[in-house]
Amino acid sequence: MSQYALIMLAAGLGIPVLAALNAALGKLIGSPASAAVVLFLIALIATALYALFAGPQALAKIPGAPKHLFLAGVLVAFYVLSITYVAPHFGVGNAVFFVLIGQLISAAAIDHFGLFGAQVSPLTLTRAAGISVMALGVWITQMA
Repeated sequence: MSQYALIMLAAGLGIPVLAALNAALGKLIGSPASAAVVLFLIALIATALYALFAGPQALAKIPGAPKHLFLAGVLVAFYVLSITYVAPHFGVGNAVFFVLIGQLISAAAIDHFGLFGAQVSPLTLTRAAGISVMALGVWITQMA
């Protein structure tokens, strides 16, 4: 496996843990929104420290970036707020199941059309079959 695959594997392993931890915090304090604020505050501090050490000159380029690229922040906020609210009621596994299905659909569309500057990877029948098998596999894990 390449280093990129390992990094993304680690990120994938962390998503359900993040969901469970933040859902538990939201339930404990009685506010999914407040739990999300804590998560984002800690994430901001950790990310800012990394950015300062990795290359602070990139921060100066942010004001010149196209504004539509900042929608990513809204999307991550929506994800964290929704998983923090939904997981205690629906289960972490069920919540993440639907997140994974959404990711498969969205990733296929982004790759197929090369959206947002992504590398184009057409949705062939073989690729569609593979994505379908992955979705089926995720569904089977929740039905067992």
